[in-house]
Amino acid sequence: MKQMLFLLLVVFFMNNMSFTQDMNQYRALVDEAWAAYEAEYYQLSANKYKEAFDVLEGKAYPNDRYNAACSFALAGDDETAIFHLTRLAEGKSNYMNYDHITTDSDLNSLHDDERWPKIIAKVKANLDEYEKDFDKPLVAELKEIYRLDQTYRKQVGQIEEEYGRASDEMREHWALINRTDSLNLIKVKKILDERGWLGPTIIGRQGNSTLFLVIQHADIETQVEYLPMMREAVKEGNARASSLALLEDRVALRQGNRQIYGSQIGRDAETGEFYVSPLIEPEKVNERRAEVGLGTIEEYIKNWDMTWDVEAHKKRTAMLEAKEKKE
Repeated sequence: MKQMLFLLLVVFFMNNMSFTQDMNQYRALVDEAWAAYEAEYYQLSANKYKEAFDVLEGKAYPNDRYNAACSFALAGDDETAIFHLTRLAEGKSNYMNYDHITTDSDLNSLHDDERWPKIIAKVKANLDEYEKDFDKPLVAELKEIYRLDQTYRKQVGQIEEEYGRASDEMREHWALINRTDSLNLIKVKKILDERGWLGPTIIGRQGNSTLFLVIQHADIETQVEYLPMMREAVKEGNARASSLALLEDRVALRQGNRQIYGSQIGRDAETGEFYVSPLIEPEKVNERRAEVGLGTIEEYIKNWDMTWDVEAHKKRTAMLEAKEKKE
């Protein structure tokens, strides 16, 4: 019996190792496919997506399958593009992004195909089924809140590039963002106080994310007040653990502690250099990030053109904390 148990454990371990290797290979090929797409090498991109899916015996993450369909369509292979979109719409993923698929110019070549209307009808049916219990007026209100929250923030980079970080234009723009945040917060607090942290089955994924974004952009007192509610929402499946991680990090830093997941990025006031704000046990950050569904710190900080160096992070943290003590 012990020998049989040992053999079963060996088989399990080997299968797990094989799966990990396959996933690493899949991810590497998908990254190559996306890079080729961005460089407008559509046939190469399509080929790489095919290689990636072959690694998993035809399986694929929905977003990767959609992107593959775009690459095949742009490469002139409408048949394969239709195949992937059909699997998306009719398969377990129940693809429902109707607004995107109907306006995506990558798929223009498919619009005259007799199978296109059937795909679009299925996507719309998936969306209708998903939204059947939605509170439509509240969804519309949260959609507008989301638009206001994001629109002005997306303009920050352009204003900084044109006028500079310390310019009057930048100060005025941040004042506009702060005023908008205050108005959004009044509306979101009313929703939370009256109805709690509503899940995506009632207000959709974007509406659900909007609740988080507005609290994430609020003052520390508000964040502390609603943090327990969001923790409970995650337990009940009404909020994402990855979003909660970002709020936990922001609250920790604002209370003078180190962050947990490395989501908060600082910027040197003099040099403009970005850095990961002080972090507990930086050597184990990827373990903690994985637990809440976040990607690696290495991938995350590429968004700011940074590379992860644990020792450099420790040195900067020591310097920052020593400076805070002096102040």
